[in-house]
Amino acid sequence: MKAIINIKIYDYKSYIDNGYIKFNSEITEIGDMESFSGAEEVVDGRGCILMPGMTNCHTHIYSAFARGMNIPFNPKNFTDILEQLWWKLDKQLDQTAAYYSAMSYGIDCIKSGVTSIIDHHASGLCIEGVLDTLNDAVSKSLGMRSIYCFETSDRFPLEECIRENIRFRGNGSEHTGSMFGMHASMSLSSDSLKRISESIGDMPVHIHVAESIDDVRDCYQSYNKSIVERLDSYGLLNKNSILAHCVHINEEEAALIAERCCYVAINPTSNMNNAVGLPNYDLLRGYGLRCLLGNDGLGSNITRDYLNLMFAMKNRLGSPNKFSMEDLVQVIRNGYEFISASLNIKLGKIEAGYKADFIVVPYDSPTPINEENILGHIVFGVFDSFKPKHVWISGKQMVKDYKLVFEVESEMEAARHEASKVWRRLN
Repeated sequence: MKAIINIKIYDYKSYIDNGYIKFNSEITEIGDMESFSGAEEVVDGRGCILMPGMTNCHTHIYSAFARGMNIPFNPKNFTDILEQLWWKLDKQLDQTAAYYSAMSYGIDCIKSGVTSIIDHHASGLCIEGVLDTLNDAVSKSLGMRSIYCFETSDRFPLEECIRENIRFRGNGSEHTGSMFGMHASMSLSSDSLKRISESIGDMPVHIHVAESIDDVRDCYQSYNKSIVERLDSYGLLNKNSILAHCVHINEEEAALIAERCCYVAINPTSNMNNAVGLPNYDLLRGYGLRCLLGNDGLGSNITRDYLNLMFAMKNRLGSPNKFSMEDLVQVIRNGYEFISASLNIKLGKIEAGYKADFIVVPYDSPTPINEENILGHIVFGVFDSFKPKHVWISGKQMVKDYKLVFEVESEMEAARHEASKVWRRLN
């Protein structure tokens, strides 16, 4: 039995000022230090806060190989960003590149305290078998929890995309989940949507929806209906599907998403970086939509996106009161609930029976901390200067004293080598 002692414990619900936690792969016991009775392996958490491991509910693992990439880039709109950057990159990814982009991205996630991700993958030189490749790197080698899909679109051979998504569905475990991936309405013809609809049954989909006005205009001009209506007309809004972004949806679409019991994954940092606008959280909240938070592959430190979500929504909605710290907590909790249900485990609380996925973050507060104000300390203190000291996944320590407990130099060197090969191919 392992234990962490003399530590503040907070899980967005309960707070213990000076407590302990006992665990193996799951948490077995928590309490105040007065009740601690010893353990075989003990870590002193004095001066730190223990929290659940972070989640990223919409990301692109392959984006790791875009960092520092030097290609002609002068976009005038979102479609230009896709054509000049992302579609050039993903077109040149083979199995080896997919593996090392996943490995390097996963390493960065763990160092940033992110223990679970929902990935949306694309790779033009390898489709069939590539989700196994990602899984081998992120879930099997690094021990993270991840839900995978392949981005089906008319840019790739349709039947290969469909087969890969459906084939991988049988690989479920407490570390691995699956969805049916699609890129966006504007990159899928009517024939493609019909074929997908015939193939996937009740499998939840993961698709970009109304990220930019380009996608919306294409749908109205080509099909005379909104994106959400178009997807629903093919029976593709399966329960627990993830519609990413939803920046430009209307009230009718929001109502339909809610009626079909789908989630919305909002990505404010990416939206601002791409200058596509920001989602209307009042609209999403008004229809009771369950929102998740992602970063769209823009880095690995999700606490930046937690903060940007709160600040961006205040600005978007024109009031400092329109998006509170409690609203942020609800979005965070939704992520834990979605991944827990998808993997059939318990994540996101520091309670007995929950998986031992948690982080220890140093925090030397200049002001008192108590049960009433701990959330303010987390948001404006811990998140603002975030660097986990220790990270555990399934009770296995992954980061100790700020350093990964396993050797990564050879993996990172291989990643740099493969990234260089990808860059040469696209140039």
